[in-house]
Amino acid sequence: MNSALPSSVAALLEQQQGDRVLMVDDVPDNLSLLHDALDEHGYTVLAATSGEAALTRALQGQPDIVLLDAMMPGMDGFEVARRLKANPATAHIPIIFMTGLTETEHLVAALQAGGVDYVTKPLDPRAVLARMQVHLQGARQARQTRQALDAFGYASIAVRASSGRLLWQTPLARELLQLYYGTIAPATPAPVLSWLRRCLDTMADAEREGQPPVEPVRLTAELGARRLSFRLHHCIGGEDGPGPGGDWLIVMREVSDAAVIRSLGLSFNLTAREAEVLYWVVKGKINRDIGEILGASPATVKKHLERIHAKLGVETRTAAAAMALTRVREMHPQWEL
Repeated sequence: MNSALPSSVAALLEQQQGDRVLMVDDVPDNLSLLHDALDEHGYTVLAATSGEAALTRALQGQPDIVLLDAMMPGMDGFEVARRLKANPATAHIPIIFMTGLTETEHLVAALQAGGVDYVTKPLDPRAVLARMQVHLQGARQARQTRQALDAFGYASIAVRASSGRLLWQTPLARELLQLYYGTIAPATPAPVLSWLRRCLDTMADAEREGQPPVEPVRLTAELGARRLSFRLHHCIGGEDGPGPGGDWLIVMREVSDAAVIRSLGLSFNLTAREAEVLYWVVKGKINRDIGEILGASPATVKKHLERIHAKLGVETRTAAAAMALTRVREMHPQWEL
């Protein structure tokens, strides 16, 4: 039997498994200096001495934070940051720039490229560790939240409303979007993006009219007896800060009506296929549609429906649907038609 780990042990495992630091600097001495300090504090250290190597290491190693030299030959740190942020697989990783450039325009460029902070050279390992801790805490919480959502059957994505770009997604979200829409990041499915922008327009109209905020309507996609719902959660920032064109967190959840179908079968002594037919009758589908869904002819569906009518003691599909709907709502109060 599994038992909960003591909090101190769980915290240690979390750090060992989660706190991976990617250091990027073309000067090996700088890497050596920081490597020793980070290793002493229990971090797993990845290293790269070029921009190209940094992109590869980040994608493969999935670090929790990146310490990035701003000025490197070839691909500089600004371009590395832009590419990391453009890739949904690495866009969530916080980047701290390491720079000897202290002019305002260089620091602004670092932040615009996707950095969350910067430290100046010559590097003070204690200062670097302190800045890392600030951003690692937020990154760790975000990672745990995404993992928890997936574990409980929820999935989440972040979409930039202004460009329609899918910034990041949890593993479960990736599977669901491919299954329902056949899309992969950074593309946001067109129906999802249209729904998001409609929600934001509605919210903006309500704010202009001084009306209290209301929860945006949810989007639903169906795949057979499976249903995927989308809920707009909140704005998590953006290039120009929070706002209608910003980055929005969307939480998804898939619900399978297999349990509802089983309940119909048990309640009315139906075969598995008869229960499926009755389920789709309740959903308002005609025989031709039901046949296409189940891979059967309309004539076969009609025969199943005749047997359903006999078992329920009704004469019409409307009466059968009403009786089945009443029973489903008794047994599954949260079920939505």
